[in-house]
Order: sequence, then structure tokens, then C-alpha cells
Amino acid sequence: MPHPLDSFFAPESIALIGASRDHEKIPGRLLAMLRKNEFPGKIYPVNPNYDEIDGLTCFKQIADIGAPIDLAVIIIPARGVLAALEQCAAVGVKNAVIISSGFAEEGGDSAAMQEGVAALARRTGMRISGPNAEGFFSAVPRVAATFSPAVDVKPGVAPLVATRKRIGIVAQSGGIGFAYYHRAKALGIAVSYVVSAGNESDLGAGEFFDYMVQDASTDVILLFIEGIRDVEKFLNAARRAAELRKPVIVTKVGRSGAGERAAASHTASMAGWSAAYDAVFAKYGFIVSNDLDEAITIAAVLCTNPLPKGDRVAVLTVSGGAGIWGADAVSQQGLQVPELSAPIQTEIKKLLPSYGTARNPIDVTAQGVNSGGLQRSVDLLSTSDEVDAILVMLSMSSEVRMPFKQPELKPVLEAQRKPVVFYTYTVPSDFARRELAASGVVVLSGLTQAATALRRLVDHAKFTLPRAAVGASLPDRDLSDYLKSPRLSEADSKALLRAAGVALPEEVLVTDKSGLDAAIARVGLPLVMKVQSPDIAHKSEVGGVRLNIATKGEVFLTFEALLNNARKARPDAAIQGVLVGPMAKKGVEIIIGTLQDNTFGPMVMVGLGGITTELFRDVVYRPAPVGAAEAAAMLDELKAAPLLKGFRGAVKADVAALARLISELSQLAVRLRDELAEIEVNPVLVHPQGQGVTIVDALVVKRRT
Repeated sequence: MPHPLDSFFAPESIALIGASRDHEKIPGRLLAMLRKNEFPGKIYPVNPNYDEIDGLTCFKQIADIGAPIDLAVIIIPARGVLAALEQCAAVGVKNAVIISSGFAEEGGDSAAMQEGVAALARRTGMRISGPNAEGFFSAVPRVAATFSPAVDVKPGVAPLVATRKRIGIVAQSGGIGFAYYHRAKALGIAVSYVVSAGNESDLGAGEFFDYMVQDASTDVILLFIEGIRDVEKFLNAARRAAELRKPVIVTKVGRSGAGERAAASHTASMAGWSAAYDAVFAKYGFIVSNDLDEAITIAAVLCTNPLPKGDRVAVLTVSGGAGIWGADAVSQQGLQVPELSAPIQTEIKKLLPSYGTARNPIDVTAQGVNSGGLQRSVDLLSTSDEVDAILVMLSMSSEVRMPFKQPELKPVLEAQRKPVVFYTYTVPSDFARRELAASGVVVLSGLTQAATALRRLVDHAKFTLPRAAVGASLPDRDLSDYLKSPRLSEADSKALLRAAGVALPEEVLVTDKSGLDAAIARVGLPLVMKVQSPDIAHKSEVGGVRLNIATKGEVFLTFEALLNNARKARPDAAIQGVLVGPMAKKGVEIIIGTLQDNTFGPMVMVGLGGITTELFRDVVYRPAPVGAAEAAAMLDELKAAPLLKGFRGAVKADVAALARLISELSQLAVRLRDELAEIEVNPVLVHPQGQGVTIVDALVVKRRT
């Protein structure tokens, strides 16, 4: 089925508005790159100063061309761009790339010009990339609509191609997008598309991502993201990629503290600048990489290998020291390097000299290369059910000799039984790269990156997309009466949650000593007492909490003490009274929270709770809502997960009840997304299996109007 952007990425005709004869300048390089890459369609230079450029007729204006145009590439001063676009729309140009800078990135009137571009796209239906874009490159249809030197073609030099599978690159920085391409090309990784999103006046990273997802020639997608603007399109593409199991490698920049949130709750204060992005990436199974070479290495391994069935790695080498180093590298990624069974060791030893080793790592020695032991070890391990992946570590510096013969190696790799990754501890020669590329091998020269790539393959193989349905939801009740106050205390927050259908312990707000007897009779001893004020978020810091009160007399004394402490510490605070509740049974302390992200909307968080929450920051975020199954998966990601599963002989905690509570709060965050900024329950005590959970404290923060 055709995609709306087919005519963008594979145009049959291109108009270059602002074309030039000067190949040293960007307008001239654009034409040169198109022709060097042998664009098969029509090229129409447009510039009133020339009659012809490089043997092509040059037109004064686009209306003079008199032929259908799929794509206009615009490289003229910013103030002339809108008029040029109007002329393009008038003659039915389908798509445009604006290379010109000087728009929203400069602010002021320049930003208004960019809004004019966006308005024109909405009005005419023309699809526009940029402004301030570096263009794009489509490998199969040979469209080099960019001035990037990365797509330059050297006469007489055959490109290195090791992979049949192709990567598609979407970048919100043109320079970095083409840097990915440049490095991929150097390794022999085939590319389908590279596109620079620019200022995204119309076409954004999400829509380009969507194109890569549906494109049959794109097998792996690399994203370089600063911030997503077309959120809905991005999320739809992310879900579709997960459904198709098309791998997505993402790098998100802007992770420093430039945008730290000022927030009342732990939930929001622990949400770093990129927490919501990471939550979305995790939900849809993206492979996150914060390093350019690492991202390309992961892409190389994905393009040349099947996914592994487990995490057991065989390390095969011709150098004992390198083998130990390789075993360390994969072990540090949490992968196993198991000792091989006696029968397999016996078979491998037949291929090795006496001073080799077959245990794992397997050292076939330099002699094993010459005798064929290296190749036959790969053959044997590739069919063994004792390992799930093979890391081959060699020296590939020779310009004349190869450790493998193509007729023997290629069939083993094409069988795609398990990943086989090739790492060289010397600088690889061009000869080695090209010889191994003929067998479908990408030679890697970063050991940590190679081990990381294997780890990411194992994780990606295990990923399953959570079911779209959230399951049983909270009752649909009118909660407006509980949202009338500008700020909510713990008692107000719990009243709201209780009314929404969330289970909480029975508690009594006492405003006067005369109400204490009834509260004691209702709650029972021992009990907890907490001062209540919408102006005091952290009650323990003002001496406003007392636990385990066992006698009636102590209750009356504590009531006065708590009020006095609060008034002394916060004389300006509006005191509502004292909340009296039962002492909860012991349990694992967990925090659950929600917040509203400016880009992706409601988020839910779970983590290790109590007073150490911000100290350990052991938390996991997901876009809300989540179902109970997805909530349970979040709990499994916590470092504290063993505490819920019976750590060191303790009884297992009621994870099912905890997962239901996470799901309920996530649903509430979505339902009240326009009214609430944050919900936090901390701690939640998770009792032994079958005994449920207890919400000890709660805070609901309204959105600022």
C-alpha cells in the first residue's frame, strides 16, 4: 500500500530552488551530490541568474518548468522562502525540503516566518521538511537531496557492503544523522534512508519514523532525538514497530539537569529531564544507546544476526589473553560464559594443538587458524544447544591472509542459527573488512560495544509488547467535590482516592479533642496520629507524626503536641486537625506515583519506598495507564525486586495486589489529567502473599491553573 511520503523519499523529479554552479557552496553541492549519486529522475535547477548549470537548463522560476515536480529543495535566503513555497504550491509541487536557516531557531520575526511555512503546509497539503534541515538520502532510489559530504561518491572506489539488511536513520540533528550514516558505511552496513528533520514546521521525526516502520527495505531503525513534537504520530509508529518486531535503536540527548522539575512530591522530583522519554522507550522495546559508536555496533549486530534464544555466550579466540578479556566483557554485561560439556570439549580438542583450551573461552591458538580448527569450532558451536551466541576474537590486520575461507564461513552464517559476532583487537585492514563482508560479516573493533550489543540482542529477544487493554478499571465517579480546594492535605488526598474506588485503611480526621474518644473506638489501639494541613507536604519534618500510640492517655497528649509542633514550625499553615488511623502491619515499603509530562502526558512510577526513596532512586516509569501485567513487569525491573519475591528466606509479598494498585492509580491519573499534576502514595506496605497492601501516606497535587 502506498505511503503518503513515497513521493518525498523516492521522487521522480526534483527542482533545486537557488541552484548554483559553485560546488564549494551549499547550493552547488546539492546539485553535485544528486548527480554523483546518479539520481535517475529529472533535475530542474531554478535560479534567475543562470541560463544553464552543469549542462542542465536553469529556469528563472519554478512556474517556467512546465512539468510535474515531486520535490522542491529550497536553498535561498530565509525571507524569500515563503514566496518560493507559494509558487511551488501554485504549480502542484508535492513535497519540499527547506535547507535555508534563519527561522524559529532565531526567534522573533524569524519564528513568525516559520509559522507561515507551517500554515502554508496545512492550507495546501504540500509536505514540507525543515526549515534548517540537512536534507535526506534515499539509498535504493539514489536520491541524495543533501549537501552532506557523507554521501559523496569517490570515483573508482567500490563501496563496502556486508549486510543485506538495511538501517533507516531519523535524526533531529542533520550532522549527527549523517554521522551515523558515515560510520555505518565505513563498517559495510547497508542503509535505506537518512533524514534530517530540521525545525519540523510540518514533517516531524514521528512521521519520518512512521515511514521507516512501514518501509519493507528498512530492517533496523536508528533515531536521534532532542524532543518529539508530533507525539501521536511518534507513539503510533512506536507501537507499530513493536508489533512488527522491527528493532528501534534510540539516542535521546538533553539528559542534563537543564529542565529539573520543581515539585512537591518525590515522584516528580526524581523524574529526570528524560524520565518520560525513557518510559516510552521501555514500553515499546526501544534499544537505548547514548553513544554513537555503540548505536552503530548494535545496528551492525542486528543486521547480521538472528536474535539469540538465551544469554549463554561462547568466546572463541586465537589469543588466550584476548579470550579472557572477551569473557570479562560479556560477563560484565550480565551474560553467561558457561563451561562447555565434556563431549563438546572432546570434539573441540581434536581441532586444537595440545596447548589450546576448549573450556570457554576457547583458545584455538594461531596454529588452530592454519589447521582449520577455528572454522570447525565455529561450525560445532553454531549447532550446539549449550550456547546461544558466539563472540569470535581475532587479529584482522593482515593485508594478505584471512582466518576464514568464504565458501566455509558463509553457509554457516547464512543458516542464521544464532548470533556470531566478530571482533578484532588489532586495527582491521581494508582487505579483512572486504573479504569478511563477502560472507556477511561486519568487523567490530570495540570490545565493550560488541559485548553491549550482545546484551541488547538478548534483551530485545525477550521483549513483549504489553497488551493495549488495561483491564478492569476504577468505577466512573464524579470526583469534583474532592477537587475544590487549591491544595490537598493527606486527609483530602485519601478522601479523593477513597471516593475514586482505591482501597485505604479506615481513618478519622479529628478537629477537636472531643472527637478523640470516638476515633479511638473506631480505629482501635495501637494507632498512628498525623497533623493535617494542605500547606505541610512533609509532616515528619515539622514533628507532625507519631507512631504506635498504645494508650488512650497518650492519644490525648499527642493530639496537643502535634498541633503545637505544627503551629510552631509553620505558623502560617492552615491546620485542619489530626488524622487518626490504625498501625499498619509490616511489609515491603514501595512508592507509587503519577505525574503529567509536558510531552507524553500521564506517567506512572513505582520504586523502593519509605524515607530512603530519594536516596536510592530505585524507580521505574511507564506511560499511563498500565494494566496489572505491565505493572508487574515494572516491578521486575526494580533493583529491589528480590525484596518482593522472598529475599533471603522472607515470605513472598503480595505482588498481585500491588500491581492492581499501580494500575488503578495510573488509570486515575489519565482520567484526571486536566485536574491533577501528581498523585503519590508513599509508603505502600506490601504484605505477604494474599494479605494485600496498605497505603500509609498519600499526596495529591492539583494542576496550576
